[in-house]
Amino acid sequence: MIERLRARPDVKFFGVLPRAAGSLAIAWWWVLLMRGLLPALFAIAMGVLVGAVQRGDALAIPLASVGVVFILMQVLSPVHLAIGTNLGSRTAAWLYDELTTACVRPPGMGHLEDPRLTSDLTMARDFDLGISGPPLSISMDFIASGLVTMVGGFAAAAVLAAYAWWAPILLAGAWLGTHWFLRESAIWHDRNTEEVREAQRHADYAYRLAVDAPAAKELRLFGLAGWTVERFSSRRRRLLDLQWHATRLRERPVLWSLLLVLSANVAVFWMMTEDAVAGRLPLGQLVTFASAAVSTSMIAFGGLSWALDGAAAPAGAVLRLRAAMGPAGALVRGSHLAQNMPVKEIRFRNVRFAYPNAGEPVLAGFDLTIPAGSSLAIVGQNGAGKTTLAKLLCRLYDPQDGAIEIDGVDLREIEIDAWRSRLTAVFQDFIRFELPLRDNVAPAGAPDADIQAALADAGATQLASLDTVLARGYEGGTELSGGQWQRVALARALCAVRLGAGVVLLDEPTAQLDVRGEAEIFERVLTATRRATTIVISHRFSTVRHADLICVLEHGRVVELGTHDELMAARGRYCTMFELQASRFTESDEEGIELDAAAG
Repeated sequence: MIERLRARPDVKFFGVLPRAAGSLAIAWWWVLLMRGLLPALFAIAMGVLVGAVQRGDALAIPLASVGVVFILMQVLSPVHLAIGTNLGSRTAAWLYDELTTACVRPPGMGHLEDPRLTSDLTMARDFDLGISGPPLSISMDFIASGLVTMVGGFAAAAVLAAYAWWAPILLAGAWLGTHWFLRESAIWHDRNTEEVREAQRHADYAYRLAVDAPAAKELRLFGLAGWTVERFSSRRRRLLDLQWHATRLRERPVLWSLLLVLSANVAVFWMMTEDAVAGRLPLGQLVTFASAAVSTSMIAFGGLSWALDGAAAPAGAVLRLRAAMGPAGALVRGSHLAQNMPVKEIRFRNVRFAYPNAGEPVLAGFDLTIPAGSSLAIVGQNGAGKTTLAKLLCRLYDPQDGAIEIDGVDLREIEIDAWRSRLTAVFQDFIRFELPLRDNVAPAGAPDADIQAALADAGATQLASLDTVLARGYEGGTELSGGQWQRVALARALCAVRLGAGVVLLDEPTAQLDVRGEAEIFERVLTATRRATTIVISHRFSTVRHADLICVLEHGRVVELGTHDELMAARGRYCTMFELQASRFTESDEEGIELDAAAG
């Protein structure tokens, strides 16, 4: 029972409040209780005042009591609103801090690509943007209103017990019964079921297609504006229909609720009337108990509101993600030193790897040896496992079977941060920091001389000054083209080599450069990394053919390995791809041959 109670989303949400802002949470609850008790105290004060008037007693204290309670009722509401707004903002900030930590802290990245966590991650990421519901700073007022009303109803019922023990049981039971009768109408139904969250995700995706810049070109070019609007409208209608179905009132339970509360109120007020007529209930007490009887009705309209559902769902999602992301992204950190590694070789030995919830493995029985200090090019069809190899070597994932060995040492036994300090990479989807050029090249810091030299090696000396922010949204900022950004990303890797990295991973490092620029850059890269172990994943033969070794992947296995000349002489898969691509270019363009994505 206790475990089920703790597992409730609303209980988890209220448990988050003191962790996010302890003093504000205490003040919020204290004012909430005061607001709930004040209507009952006002009924008592009014009864005392009426009784004093009837008896001809002094009115100073009764009037002052009524005035104080009335003023507190007016004052505490805006005070509570201010406290709740700040508490909601602090709680949202705490949840975002927890989410950020949960996403970034694990050394691996499996938790970010696990489909089982997608719904929670989507909700936790955008919950306070007003897309799926009001921001927490606003929701706290709705939540407080529901709880204040419920507390007020029970406080009034407690006052009514002074009239007759059965009266609060009858009235409070009737008003509570409305919650049971209307449970199908979901007055407090959780509107954040899995079905609702899925509809929310589809609606949000269609919305982002319309409002975010990356899709703007295709939407206009292919005439998809109307399709996007219709898709968003239909997904949003589906979401609203589900939410309406969860909270709409239905005729039969409403009818039963009306009959129940009407019968209970008739019984209580009938008895009060008879007692008053018979002189057993003085006028002052009649005013108090009648007011309390009326106020008991607040029980039906208070409690755990839809706003609490909307606030509790992302809080629960963040807490679940924090618990799930650690194990999902966990990797053994190892303790072996990585100094000067690799000296001899990097070896993939019988490696098997599959992504979470994937059917077939990406790599199966994969074997490859890369001599230290050499350059290796990897080619193959899309989905052959090229980028997966890079992720495994960076220890963003670990293989399920087999091992990656560095100079004979299992990579899992090497201290993970020390190994990553020996490795640098340029991925196809490299990050573009909205920061000065200096920080884009060396986010962890480096001497300006090394940064300038790395930019020169990447052919990016004329892009901007080191202090220029690479985004137009900032004062004095500038925007770069795709090819210029790619040179900055290459400079980032080359700067790391200057600072001691011994392994360089280049995943489509020149995809956004023209053929001539690509040939120039790769020559610069090979020169700058001649003492490092360089692994290049590329679709361009002008890059591939100059590597010391070329590896052809198919279905997660090495099918060919050798130099460009050896593989051409073998007349195998590599030769076929090379000749297929070469046929598209003139003889003078041969140095700029680009490997077709469909062929590899």
